Amino acid sequence: MINRAVALPVPSVPYIGAEASLSRAFGCARVVYNDAVAARRVAYANGEEYPSSTVLQKRLITDAKKTPERAWLSEAPAQMLQQAVRDCDQAYTNFFDSLKGRRVGRKMGRPRFKSRKEFRQAIRFTRGSFSTANGEKLTLAKIGDIKVAWSRDLPSVPSSVTVIKTADDRYFVSFVVEVGDEALEPVE
Repeated sequence: MINRAVALPVPSVPYIGAEASLSRAFGCARVVYNDAVAARRVAYANGEEYPSSTVLQKRLITDAKKTPERAWLSEAPAQMLQQAVRDCDQAYTNFFDSLKGRRVGRKMGRPRFKSRKEFRQAIRFTRGSFSTANGEKLTLAKIGDIKVAWSRDLPSVPSSVTVIKTADDRYFVSFVVEVGDEALEPVE
């Protein structure tokens, strides 16, 4: 069995209340990601060791929720915020692997801060923070139900779901599912 992302994203239309919740979630994920990048840059400037994902999650999510300036992070799903820290960690891993020649492909630049004006915003939910019901809706933790126009049936239970908002305010949902090995027909 192989984990694969469903090739075609599924266009979706959020309910009116869900659109505002998704907008807040995109913002919360962006802030946590930017805080993780800033923490790593400060560590580098001070000649310190990079903080681990666990330390960053505790500092930037758990402890930050207890402060008055970042209490609004409590409105966002915790797993989604943890995923934002993991995304930052993966961006730095790709950057360092690229510098050392261990990464195939073009050279990666160091991770940058995300802007609220970027043309594409994305958040990822892992198992336990979403559910699909009767082929009509997708339910996301602390966001609610989203009506989805399914392009196809899912071959298995998804392990994660990514919600993407494009610049023209269209939403797409992409699932990671486990599928069997499929042999492609030979090409002449």
